Formats: sequence, structure tokens, C-alpha cells
Amino acid sequence: MSTTVETAPGVVFRLSHLGDVALTTGVLTHWHEQNGNQFIFVTRAMNAPLLKNHPAVTEIVALEDNVLKGGAWLSEARRLARTYKGHPLIDLHSTLRSHLLSIFWRGTVRRYSKFGLARRLYDRTRREKYRAVLEATNVPQRYALAMEDTPPEPSSLVPRIYLTQEEKERVAPRVKDFTDGKPIIALHPYATHPAKQWPRENWLSLTGLLASAGMDWFVLGHNPEPLFADHRRDLTNKTDLRETCALIDRADLLISSDSGPMHLGTGVGTPVAALFGPTAKVWGFYPSGPKDRVLEIDMDCRPCSLHGARHCTRGHACMVGLEPEHVMRTIGEML
Repeated sequence: MSTTVETAPGVVFRLSHLGDVALTTGVLTHWHEQNGNQFIFVTRAMNAPLLKNHPAVTEIVALEDNVLKGGAWLSEARRLARTYKGHPLIDLHSTLRSHLLSIFWRGTVRRYSKFGLARRLYDRTRREKYRAVLEATNVPQRYALAMEDTPPEPSSLVPRIYLTQEEKERVAPRVKDFTDGKPIIALHPYATHPAKQWPRENWLSLTGLLASAGMDWFVLGHNPEPLFADHRRDLTNKTDLRETCALIDRADLLISSDSGPMHLGTGVGTPVAALFGPTAKVWGFYPSGPKDRVLEIDMDCRPCSLHGARHCTRGHACMVGLEPEHVMRTIGEML
């Protein structure tokens, strides 16, 4: 395996959603530990806290949404190119916006492949040869190919979020009423697209099963409608990103929809049980921790879309059919 070693810190560019940035963190750690590489990371301001304390990141450039549109982006791209002249650009986004940035860039440009052609061909034909191409690497491995000739093992690229002891201790009062010795289960019931959300009634049933089994639980995430209104265990919309990570770190297990916070569990070393419906492993975004598990139902219509945005004509059977009792059995097995 050949890895590119840069003398000047590379400027990593990855915007998009929380999970996409979380999946870069283990790749950065790998490059840093293998070759001593250091990086300047350019991302959306809302994702920047994920990179805090990362040993491979020397600077975080947090971009507000207003500079990412139209002419404002052209001006910002020119500014970034001038500011970091001579630094290599490592494009882990590979979109029109990042391609425009590369036009102005005054240094080498390295880019990851989204395997876009294989994804489109598999989506349309479902032929096994395209599935095999896609399942040969996950997204962190594809990121790594921006600087490496062959993909490292997935286990060496698992997301890494670096919490301080102070951050861990600061959230302790949030779970102070929990019983010592009882397993603590973190629940993240939300997702950007409704098709990826496990039915609300299933989450409610699961909390009842957890209580009956003598387990403590709490809810995390951000959503216009919290799972429970005014419940001391429901912390929806009450934590920032670093606090969310620290609380997941205190849990014995995270149950999550296929969403960004799913990767936060892996990033802090908390085992994850992920509920997959319209999406699937073939897209490469699955949790990759050594104890992580994916719960899913084998259906001929899965995966129906890359991010779960398409209309479902089967009543979201892939999610509805994941019964709370099945999830509860998985929790018992994982603990």
C-alpha cells in the first residue's frame, strides 16, 4: 500500500451532513498515525465541533451557509485558494462546489471517487457485479483512496471523536438520577428523511421494554417534535454536538436510525445498533465499529434510494416490520 505524504498540511474539503464529516475522522487519524500528516479542515460551521481536539487537525475553517451559494461561493473559493496557496487540496466531497474550488486552487488537488457510475447502474439494474464493486469498499475507504493506492482495512478507518475528560464530566448531571449498575441505552429516533425513521409507536414500545428489563434510557437528537414532551429522559433539542457525543459516550449502547448521530456512537466507542430500511450496506455508509450491528429486513425493493428520499409504495414495510421485540433481543445480545 502506497500513501501520499505531503510536506505542507493538506486542506481537506468536506461539507454536507454530520455523518459525512464524521466518517472522515478515522481516515484523518489513520493518515496522521501512519505518516504524520496534518490537515486544515474546511466544512460547514454546524459540523466543525466534530473536529475539535482531533490530533491530525491543525485548523478548522468553519463556513456559514451564506458563503456557499452562487457568487458568494466563487468569492470564498478564491479567498481559500489565496489563503492556502501551496497546500494540497484533498477533496472529500467531489461536487460542483468543490470542483469550482479546485479551478482556483494553487497547489495539487487529490479527490475521492464517489463510485457514482456504479451507484447509478446498481440503482437502475440491481446487477450483482455492481453490488460487488460497491460493497468492496465503504465510504471511509473511498475517502482514503484520495491519498492511497489501495484501500486500508475498514477497521483502521473507524470514526474517531476526541472528547476531553472535562467534556465527559460536564454531562454527568444529565444522567445523575440513573441507577448505578443498570445498562444505559441512548436512543436517537430521528432522521432527515421520514422514510428512514422507525415508527414513533415502535420507539415508545421499546422504551417500555427497556424499563421492564431494568435498563435506563435517554433520547438524544434534534427534531421539531421530541419523542416525549417534557420528559426528563428526553433530551431532544437540549444538547449541542459535543454534549451529544459525551452523553453517547456514557451509554452502554446506542440505538439509532440510519443518520449522522449513528456515526457519533462509533466515534466515541459506544456500540451501535442501527435500524436500516430504505438504505443498505451497498451504499457504504453503514456503522463500522467492531461491535456495531445493522438491523434490517431483507426485501427485494431495498435499497430504494441513496438517502431514503424516494416515495414508498409499500407503506415503509422495511421499517414498520422491524419489531420492538426484535430490537430488544438485539440489545440483550449486544450487552
